[in-house]
Amino acid sequence: MVDNEGFRPNVGIIIRNVYGRLLWAKRIGQNAWQFPQGGINSTESPEEAMYRELHEEIGLPPESVTIIDQTRGWLRYRLPKRYIRRNASPLCIGQKQKWFLLELVGEETLIRFDCGHKAEFDDWRWVNYWYPVTQVIDFKRDVYRRALKELSGIHAELERKIVGTGKQ
Repeated sequence: MVDNEGFRPNVGIIIRNVYGRLLWAKRIGQNAWQFPQGGINSTESPEEAMYRELHEEIGLPPESVTIIDQTRGWLRYRLPKRYIRRNASPLCIGQKQKWFLLELVGEETLIRFDCGHKAEFDDWRWVNYWYPVTQVIDFKRDVYRRALKELSGIHAELERKIVGTGKQ
């Protein structure tokens, strides 16, 4: 599904643990890291797509996370020309994403990569909140920055609560 401007609807998934660190996943067979993300099917809401992608890519069931926040609108990025499939119809020039900030409330031992039809990741780790902005592939950096900035207010509020409880 591609909109009339050439952007594919997509969800981005940011998972934080109780200490405020974010799940950062490594693309299978590559030294490329990113947040889980995936397309929205024509019959799905962004939230339904997020839960489906969460399970397919990371193996987590809905009850293992809590939605903390989501971006208000769509955040777009254009694909570099070398990634555009010119023979595709309709032509997709980029993604428009709805981002979700989730908190892991289940065990991290539930994280696995074999729940979808094809694994997208083969490793993961916890990273500091702003780390992904400088580490993701260059054409996604601006959308990551915008998503993290929009969601940073609630993240900072949760961080203050962690510090107040003495958890680190």
